Amino acid sequence: MDIKKTIEDIVDKLKSDDGLKKQFLSDPTGALEKLTGIDLPTDQLDAVVSGVKAKLTADNIGDAVKGLGGLFKK
Repeated sequence: MDIKKTIEDIVDKLKSDDGLKKQFLSDPTGALEKLTGIDLPTDQLDAVVSGVKAKLTADNIGDAVKGLGGLFKK
């Protein structure tokens, strides 16, 4: 299993579906099993959950920084 690719695919799906994103935030395990269609081993599941959370957070921070860039233009 390519965990990095799985994380990217899941993040893309979560960004396009607010209901699924809410489910992930409240029940990451259930959301991941629903998205992947497979029952992941705990060690892989933990890695994917951590990776998705980190990617979502990084993307949200990146969007916020982009928005702040307009404040300093003349």
